[in-house]
Amino acid sequence: MGEQNLTEPAVLLNYRKQFESSWDDDAPIDAVRFVVLDCETTGLNPMTDRIITIGAVAVVNNAIVIQDSFAALLKVSTNTEAVTVHGVTRDESRTGMEEPQAVELFLEYLKDAVIVGHHIGHDIAMLDEACERHWGFRLQNRWLDTMYLALHLQDSGAFSGRPQRHFTLDALCSMFGVAPHGRHTAVGDAFLTAQVFLRLRALAVKQGSIRLGLLCRPYPR
Repeated sequence: MGEQNLTEPAVLLNYRKQFESSWDDDAPIDAVRFVVLDCETTGLNPMTDRIITIGAVAVVNNAIVIQDSFAALLKVSTNTEAVTVHGVTRDESRTGMEEPQAVELFLEYLKDAVIVGHHIGHDIAMLDEACERHWGFRLQNRWLDTMYLALHLQDSGAFSGRPQRHFTLDALCSMFGVAPHGRHTAVGDAFLTAQVFLRLRALAVKQGSIRLGLLCRPYPR
């Protein structure tokens, strides 16, 4: 093990230390540090596209912790059609960080938090590929998709009186009266998702989902 550690990058060693003791299914959700994450990217293919911006904010004990937040702009080499969504051009990104620096700083911020996001699989896949490219590992944080949580709540009748046909982030913001400020920016979408998450979480708690394992259940496709 000692010889293996000598060959492993410091980024991996520091990240791995965070999971020597972490959150299990029985962890009460009020004790868990959730990090609500959004990445704006050059496209939807984790193998060929790149992260442009990372935005994140923590939720602890049923509250958004603004002072526990993260934002990073990364340099990108080309403009893609995604510019029409996120609005960050190659020229505007010149003041940004190189990918390894930005992702390492994010991992230091993230620690062993449970990652939360809407359609979070894409964001995690982008970060996984970045970590794999530079250091040969992938994220091991637990994660929670607000889309899945909303679907579970719909199935259990939590939205009785206000049935939903769509569970996009915009639709959930509308249902809960969350003003969509900063939409399609990483920081803005992370904060919007955090507000939606708090409302979904409150409904889940009313139904008895007070442990992490229940809150993080996948949704059958």
